[in-house]
Amino acid sequence: MIDLDFKYKKLIQTLKDIAPFKPELAIVLGSGLGNFVESVHTIKSISTRELPNYPLSTIEGHKGKIHFCEDGKIKFLLFEGRIHFYEGYKIYECILNSFISKELGCKKILITNAAGGINSNFEPGDLMLANSFNGIFIKKELNQIIKLAELEQINDFLDFPSAKFNNLIMRTALKEKIMLKEGVYWYTKGPSYETPSEIKMIKKSGGDAVGMSTVHEAIYAAYLGLEVSSISCITNYAAGISQKKLNHAEVTETANMVKEKFQKLIISIVRNIH
Repeated sequence: MIDLDFKYKKLIQTLKDIAPFKPELAIVLGSGLGNFVESVHTIKSISTRELPNYPLSTIEGHKGKIHFCEDGKIKFLLFEGRIHFYEGYKIYECILNSFISKELGCKKILITNAAGGINSNFEPGDLMLANSFNGIFIKKELNQIIKLAELEQINDFLDFPSAKFNNLIMRTALKEKIMLKEGVYWYTKGPSYETPSEIKMIKKSGGDAVGMSTVHEAIYAAYLGLEVSSISCITNYAAGISQKKLNHAEVTETANMVKEKFQKLIISIVRNIH
């Protein structure tokens, strides 16, 4: 078992020393969604390159910054970029956003991502609130930091994702007249996209959207006691759903297309936290 308190003691102390306040919410920005930073009031920013033992992101669109932001009385953390398992990192390095959020005092975490649409009712540009997660391809790795018995307990008994947080998000979307669909987010390790046959299997098993992040971050955050919710930006049709060839540029292009809708929803969620 990896002792994160020991391994990242210096990193956490560094962040606590520079933190201008104690945040109550953390938001993780997925691929192509980094522009959200421009729409909020940032008090202090730090590059993860300046933090001891923080892994460097190698993926385009993940800048590697942590922002301390506020909106009215709400103070929150904003993670601009994340670390992916397929980059070659250990699982404990890929859940640092959840660990940092807990250590700095957050009670809630909203994890966003870019995902491929599987549900036939989804189109590129849609936003999906996760009502469940499938992480069968990451549970073995999670055993490095969570005991198997505890991991099973998370999936069986905890409020995961948080019904209270999800209800707040749905009410906010209705209030803002933003179409927010719901579905199951399915994790795959990547970095290659799934084959059409794999997508057929996932669809048959109840998956509505597929991506290469989020689930391990969400499971670990729930394990730490945070209220967890996740919103996916459906940036493309998954393999076999459409004849169009998949590429990362399409992910960024679609995320940019819906950035105003995304920003409006996330800001409204922040303002309705209380």
